[in-house]
Amino acid sequence: MEALLCSGNPHTPVVSHFTVLRGSHFDYERCLTLTRVNKEGLLTNMATTSEQRAQRLGRVLRPSAKVLPEHARAHNRALVLQQLFHFGPISRASIARATGLTRVTVSDLVAVLISEGLVEELGTQTAGRVGKPATLLGMRTSAFHIVTVDLTAGDIMRGGIVTLTGDVVDYREQPVDGQTGQDMTELVTKFCRLLVSASKQPVIGIGIGSPGVVDAAGTVVNAPNRGWYNVPLAEILTSTLGIPTHVANDADTAALGELTFGGADPDGLLIVTVGEGVGAGLLVDGSLVRGVNHAAGEIGHVQVVEDGATCACGRIGCLETVLSAPALHEALVNRSTEDAAAHLAYVGKLLGTLLSPVISALNIGEVLLSGPADVLDGPLRESVVETVNQRTMPAISSGLSISMATLGQDVVLRGAAVLVLSGQLGVS
Repeated sequence: MEALLCSGNPHTPVVSHFTVLRGSHFDYERCLTLTRVNKEGLLTNMATTSEQRAQRLGRVLRPSAKVLPEHARAHNRALVLQQLFHFGPISRASIARATGLTRVTVSDLVAVLISEGLVEELGTQTAGRVGKPATLLGMRTSAFHIVTVDLTAGDIMRGGIVTLTGDVVDYREQPVDGQTGQDMTELVTKFCRLLVSASKQPVIGIGIGSPGVVDAAGTVVNAPNRGWYNVPLAEILTSTLGIPTHVANDADTAALGELTFGGADPDGLLIVTVGEGVGAGLLVDGSLVRGVNHAAGEIGHVQVVEDGATCACGRIGCLETVLSAPALHEALVNRSTEDAAAHLAYVGKLLGTLLSPVISALNIGEVLLSGPADVLDGPLRESVVETVNQRTMPAISSGLSISMATLGQDVVLRGAAVLVLSGQLGVS
């Protein structure tokens, strides 16, 4: 199976063949590993020591699907790219030893990757070796870009042009102006087209973090705040823009961003995203938790106040009616500093009460809050900590960390890059 890779002039993409892993066997939740990546990239220091590489390497996200025989070449290609992405510069022989592939297979795959412009030879390694010098290989991580969009906020869309190693090199915002449904879809399409045209490098894919329930194919099943119901967003953008597009729930995307570029622990991570709505992304025992209907983490639509406001979903007193960014900012208008702190602590207690059974049932070790720090990081977060400590046994709470997301407002933008990396290259 093949997809299109933009090459040459980024403003007038030239089509070339490129292996696609999304939709066949690999996608963002099926990739072999998700790791931290050095901000400066993996190709900057050919003399990197094994100790430095070990420090750079993150934790492993376990595969959730079998590799079938018909997908063997795509699987092997991903194995090679994984080694280059995380451990490069590295020789063909070292790749063969690390992956268990034959040297002939590795050489064939490397030749194809070089012809596609993804990999390059960097010279020979002579120090500390006996015999013929090894030719080192590296991914051309600076030669390509990824376009990413964060739809978490209600009034704006955030967009980024991101390197393969997760750096946001261009950041833009687009007002939403209350648009929903088809109008919102068209606005997202125009914004993505603008970002692609602004990239100074070929764009290998588009990644989008969307609120609501999103299935594995990138269809937004249910996003009330956006007026989207069964909208095949990934398919629409791929067809319209001619660039492979990957769409996932924004909280799941944030979790992948924190894991890959923020160094979070996949054994027990819960990230709560606060924007126009409220959601949660979960990583447990090395796997992303999606749920039977792709709705795992939809905590924003759990009732926490019996006589509260009406939610966008039509229910009364959902968590997002008190914890969403608009709800918090509206509630704090004209309040004194003391009253504002008391209200934030109240909302934090509601969140802590809701999270406590989840944290206990799954033995979560790390909770991250992602959203406006001016309202989340302070009395609200402190109240969450206090409430969870009161409501869980010491064996659970003693090792628990509850803090702000390390990637700040870029967490979904950088996580959306992971969707493309794993979906198009099989690496992350």
